[in-house]
Amino acid sequence: MLPMTGPGLQSPLRTISVLLVHFLLAHLCRGQSQLIGSPQPIVATIGADIILPCHLEPAVDVTAKTFEWTRPDLNPGFVYLWPAGQDFVNVKNPAYKGRTLIAGEVKHGNISLKLSKVKPSDEGRYRCYIPDLTVDSFTELVVVSDTASLPDISLSGIDRNRGALILNCDSNSWYPEPEVVWLDGEGNLLSAGPTETVRGPDDLYTVSSRVTVEKRHSNNFTCRVQQKGINQTRETHIYVIDDFFEIHSSSAVPIIVGLVVCLAVCIVCNLLLVFFVLKIKKSHGEKNCSKENITAERETLMTDRTVKSKRSYTSSASQSSTTAPVVEVDLRGKYIRLRNWSNEEQQLGGWRLEVQLNETESITHTFENSFILQAGNTVTLRAPGYGCRYDDIDLVWKDLKLSPGDILQVALISSTGDIHHNSYQIIY
Repeated sequence: MLPMTGPGLQSPLRTISVLLVHFLLAHLCRGQSQLIGSPQPIVATIGADIILPCHLEPAVDVTAKTFEWTRPDLNPGFVYLWPAGQDFVNVKNPAYKGRTLIAGEVKHGNISLKLSKVKPSDEGRYRCYIPDLTVDSFTELVVVSDTASLPDISLSGIDRNRGALILNCDSNSWYPEPEVVWLDGEGNLLSAGPTETVRGPDDLYTVSSRVTVEKRHSNNFTCRVQQKGINQTRETHIYVIDDFFEIHSSSAVPIIVGLVVCLAVCIVCNLLLVFFVLKIKKSHGEKNCSKENITAERETLMTDRTVKSKRSYTSSASQSSTTAPVVEVDLRGKYIRLRNWSNEEQQLGGWRLEVQLNETESITHTFENSFILQAGNTVTLRAPGYGCRYDDIDLVWKDLKLSPGDILQVALISSTGDIHHNSYQIIY
């Protein structure tokens, strides 16, 4: 019997071959499909809307398939399920009710999830999963607060035995939990007590830290609150004058009643003498100061809300340092001083010194384009009636009238918009 080789047999074989090829291709395609999420953590601010990316490669229409978003650390762990039917309502985590939807084009394999009104509790690891294709991907969500306050530095106490001051620093509305560090004027870490941390009902953190400081070369201190993982930092600087340490570190020990009485009499006499001297200085000091030590060209009468120096201070040196000068604020509210601690001149042309007192409208002083602060030099903006020519460059600021407890926001802003200093609190 001869084998059959006619057209009748070839047709079924061709059909079987085509089906086999389609089956193999479909199997291979399914094996190569993968879900792509975000390789880096997604950072979202509290209250914002965020997209958690997830798409299929190669792109395949998954409209007819079931896929899900879950958080393995929750119970129930369902965040979103496609298609969303009545059964899903019973298994979805109630914390995500009304806050999730698919933001991508499902027919192109994009099943990215949009999460609205992000909360601190949303932080975690999310899984994107298509059961039919047995593929998944994971995305990490990090939640931060962008409403963290500037640190508030205040005088907490006095260590008379050491002649030192105890400074307290508070800051609130942080998430995640930050750390607090204290720095001196040269940027060195100061040894401080343990940070006190309180987590409120809104999951935001309030931190508080204390440090004991003694008189030193530059009496500049910084409280810095930071989150290293997300590189968010807030800091406040304070400058304490030398007299402040000396006044509060002194103490008297009573010896005998007679000595105390004599001392009291001497003090009364001295006070009377000081009173008359101050009264004379008050009536003549400002006039003599202006006449003898400050020329009309060097004064800047900052009576408007925005003013510029009447005179520029130039130098023939070539290139200035990129570091910013240190801002020193007299705690008695008498002056604001910029000091160049570096070994190079600092080009301050176009820089602005913005001052805001107790949330009032800011006062801005803009340095002229030719203004250069030489190495080791200072420029002082002082209140009227306070001293004569005080520093290398001495300017009178008629609007500088501060009181104890005032919050003084001082921002030194470079010509490129970088803010180098933040806030101070006037204390006695």
